[in-house]
This record gives sequence, structure tokens and C-alpha cells, in this order.
Amino acid sequence: MSRSLISAVLPEGNALRSIAEFLGDPVMALLVALFYAIFVLGLVQGADMGRILEILNACLAPVAAIILIVGAGGGFKQMLIATKIGDMIGHWAAGAHVSPLLLGWSAAALVRIATGSATVATITGAGIAAPIIQADPTVNKELMVLATGSGSLILSHVNDAGFWLVKEYFGLTLPETFKSWTVMETILSVLGLVFSLLLGLVVH
Repeated sequence: MSRSLISAVLPEGNALRSIAEFLGDPVMALLVALFYAIFVLGLVQGADMGRILEILNACLAPVAAIILIVGAGGGFKQMLIATKIGDMIGHWAAGAHVSPLLLGWSAAALVRIATGSATVATITGAGIAAPIIQADPTVNKELMVLATGSGSLILSHVNDAGFWLVKEYFGLTLPETFKSWTVMETILSVLGLVFSLLLGLVVH
């Protein structure tokens, strides 16, 4: 937070801003938080370094599993991007004669299911939706954003970093995560599309 505030106020090259940007880097911020937790929640509470080391060792296993799975998912995502799956969806969308909002949602949803990444799905969906908006000025840009964003939420699965974070942090099994997180994300996605279409009837 300090990094964001100082970066907005002070010019580049300022010594205080450089320090804030260094400490505000995500990796450094997490490291500072770790040392703070060791000191405040460990040493100050009377725990010795042996006990703190045991706690840190116990934390490594679940964290390493998340990093490994997320990294593997990211690699698979890049493979799918390299195969130009977004371009194939774009060609399909250009020849379809359906609601532009449904097209944006469908494009984002298909990429989300294929890659597991909501970010990639949003970007791909926006790239497909942009030419549609330019060609048809009657399409509401705000509703297209809502529809495309909704599509990027659908069917969170094992190639989604958020899926594994929820699973590990809440101690859920794979079936439990599918029944809770995946179902919730899918409901949000479908309702987002439905309300976007309904708003499209009255908003122009």
C-alpha cells in the first residue's frame, strides 16, 4: 500500500520512492511479512527457534504443492496459447449470427475452460469482442465488458490457480472443491450472462 501511495505522489528517481518500490515488490513484501510473523507470532510469544523451524517446515509441503501445480498449469496454458486457440475461436465467432453479448461470453468461456486462466480468457474474449463493437455501434460497451468478464469465470478447474488456492487453504478434497468453488464460479458466470442479456433489452 505504501508503494502505491508513494509512487503516485513522488517522481521517479526519488530515493524514498525507490525504497518503497523495493520493499513493495510482491516477493519482498511477502518476505517482510514472514519475518514479521516469525518475530511477533513466534519469538515475542516465547517460542524458541527450534519450534519456529518446525512450524516453517510443516508449512513448506502445502505451499510447495500449490507452487508446483500452479506452475504446471501455467506451462499448459502457454502451450494452448501457442497453438492459437484464441484465433480459432475468433474465426468461429465471426461467422456466428447470435447476440454480440453471447459471443463475448462464449469466447471467454471457451478459453477459460481450455486454459483455466480467467485473465487469458478475458483478454482473448475482449480481443474477439472489440471488432464486433466497432462493426456494430449499437452494442453497449459496458454490457459487453460484463458479459465477457462473466464468461471468464465459468467452470474453474484443475488448471486454474484459484482452484488450487481454495482447495489447499480450506483443506478441501478435489470433489469438494468441484462441488463448491467450481459450482459457485459457474453460477456467477451464467447469472452474469443472463443479467447482461436482460439489461441489453432496456439499455442501449
